[in-house]
Amino acid sequence: MRTIAIRGSRPGFWAYAGLLVVFVSAAFPLYWSFIIGSGDASSLRERPWWPGGNFIENAISVMSNPAVNFWSALWNSIYSSLLIAAAVVTTSTLAGWAFAKLRFVGGPALLAFVVATMAVPQQLGVVPLYILFSDLGWTGQIGAIILPALTSAFGVFWMTQYLRQAVPDELIEAARVDGASMIRTFWTVGVIAARPAAAMLFLFIFVGAWNNFFWPFIVLDRQNPTLPVALSLLQSNYFVDYSVVLAGVVLATIPLLLLFIFAGRQLVSGIMAGAVKG
Repeated sequence: MRTIAIRGSRPGFWAYAGLLVVFVSAAFPLYWSFIIGSGDASSLRERPWWPGGNFIENAISVMSNPAVNFWSALWNSIYSSLLIAAAVVTTSTLAGWAFAKLRFVGGPALLAFVVATMAVPQQLGVVPLYILFSDLGWTGQIGAIILPALTSAFGVFWMTQYLRQAVPDELIEAARVDGASMIRTFWTVGVIAARPAAAMLFLFIFVGAWNNFFWPFIVLDRQNPTLPVALSLLQSNYFVDYSVVLAGVVLATIPLLLLFIFAGRQLVSGIMAGAVKG
């Protein structure tokens, strides 16, 4: 059978050139961090372009630093990010289903209000939020960074727009005619249709929670930090060894790289499956 080539079906030179520019722009900061993190304090003046041989030593220095509490901070970041991402996906899927497929009084106005909250800077709520958790006695506890992040206006908007397009109203009507309740319809129709968008939302929220520094730096203490807060303690001395600091930055990035490596193919396949079904 003869294969017919379709004009424009293959990316050209400029497409690959653009992708290469994007890749280099995204990878260079991590590469430069590894370059500095594999050297020592004296090699920074030479501006090296190739890795040195001290990365393992610098990494061990970060992990064994008593002021950093690296392993405790790593565990705090892992389970807090997982809990936040799972909670946001759950609440956003439920709210997105309600806004997209249920008809109730004030629904569009309430959705507009939820979306409008994304325009409010986080800094405006820091003082009352800190006072609240201080009165509750939660300052210094990981729960103080988990509880305010259990819902996300962006997540609600994301899932609403996806479910509105991915689930036909006729499919819901057919399920109701067959005797399925609204909860069962959501579980058997909405959850299955929402999996591609939920997977991407989980990834976005997990990365955001992992890299969050502002609120954890305010509400947590040095004995119970997350990883970004713990790494900031490496700069609290009069002399800052940037090779050790950037070695810690590379260590904090490795879990995210592993997440993308192992989950990237499943996420892409899920998105493509959802696009075909939609």
